[in-house]
Amino acid sequence: MAITVTATALPDVKIIEPKVFGDARGFFFESFNAREFANEIGVDVEFVQDNHSRSSRGVLRGLHYQIEHAQGKLVRVVQGEVFDVAVDLRRGSPTFGKWAGVALSADNRRQLWVPPGFAHGFVVVSESAELLYKTTDYWFPEHERVLLWSDPALGIDWPIETEPVLAVKDAAGKPLVEADTYA
Repeated sequence: MAITVTATALPDVKIIEPKVFGDARGFFFESFNAREFANEIGVDVEFVQDNHSRSSRGVLRGLHYQIEHAQGKLVRVVQGEVFDVAVDLRRGSPTFGKWAGVALSADNRRQLWVPPGFAHGFVVVSESAELLYKTTDYWFPEHERVLLWSDPALGIDWPIETEPVLAVKDAAGKPLVEADTYA
């Protein structure tokens, strides 16, 4: 087995740790294998889009989701470190409105599987960070929604000491009580 999978506080959100083969020359690992992903995560997915994001320390992006064309995301960091968060927005779920957060870094090589039906966001805790993430559906700006990162009802324990740097749309996110959610 080339990966180790661990459930987070939200059982459908998984931490994936690849087996890394390293020596004096450097390292190698499979960052994605569809067969192994399906066997270990229990879902067969088709990724249709790869995204690359770079941000500076203190930048918080999210919490993003699409109310139609919900996206599953497989997230990893290739430079720096972030605190990555998923929030369950499926009204029928026993973990509705709950969150899970994981440190993802170039050093730990962890990945986070965020299934459709969850909002996703992160804050950069290193000088800068670059993320790569695959999505199971395309981006549709007309269906994009933003859950308020600081909503007290969520109680996310962001590892930040000052106000984060936010995009206008992220600062204007809706609290859970007003947010569009999934059935």
